[in-house]
Amino acid sequence: MTTPIAVDHIVAGVIEDVAAREAQVSFKEVKARSRSGALPAPRDGVAALLRTGCSLVPELKRAVPYGGEIARLDTPASMAALACELEEAGVHVMACQTDARRHHGSLEDMSTVRAATTIPMMCRDIIVDPYQIHEARCFGADIVPLQVELLEQPRLEALLDRIESLGMTAMLEVRTCDEADRALAAGARVIGVNAWSLASDAIDRDAFAAIAPGLPEKVVKVAVGGVQNSRNLLAYASRGADAVIVGESVMASPDPVATARTLVAVGQHPACASRRL
Repeated sequence: MTTPIAVDHIVAGVIEDVAAREAQVSFKEVKARSRSGALPAPRDGVAALLRTGCSLVPELKRAVPYGGEIARLDTPASMAALACELEEAGVHVMACQTDARRHHGSLEDMSTVRAATTIPMMCRDIIVDPYQIHEARCFGADIVPLQVELLEQPRLEALLDRIESLGMTAMLEVRTCDEADRALAAGARVIGVNAWSLASDAIDRDAFAAIAPGLPEKVVKVAVGGVQNSRNLLAYASRGADAVIVGESVMASPDPVATARTLVAVGQHPACASRRL
């Protein structure tokens, strides 16, 4: 399987960063920590995504790859304070960017936010190595994404199994119908259809409408990216989205909490029917 050079560069950076962290904390040690009974039990990501209507999942991040800084949150504590306000605004799941290179995030951000809130935490990063999965569990992740585009099928299945073996929920992110078929073959219970290209700032809001109808009813469907306003959220919900992940529109807003509160209310509109699997 080949990927664009830009994407290969992203993955190379991830691998380099993982190697640096593993030099400080061995795989054996992080694996043991992730299975320690001292860690809080994972929160139920699937139940939270399906709670009511179309759930809003705000993505906490300081920067975006093609636009630079979008939010001044200088410390993990300041990010946690915002997360608490977002939870009060009614969000059911929180996402946190842990990638330092492109989003200026950190695992410490996620850990601090998880400790300050009561809802499931989604780790937002490019996950390509088992080390990252055990690391995510140690730092409070309840939901971990896998980019189908980047992973050969055997590795995709192995990483999914590892996520679930730790009690977390795997969300397989796809951008094409072929990738959705691979996600289903791997046994995905949650599939995120990502409107953003990994290799550029191109966005395809029609991807969800093209892919979602082919997904089984039992699969939780998450629309990732492309929500700039209430109309976009309703469009995703009308096509079967159980939840939407919204990053820049909330984080770059003059009033992130008010923006989130509005989108939460839209997600509870009668047109956004709740369901149980």
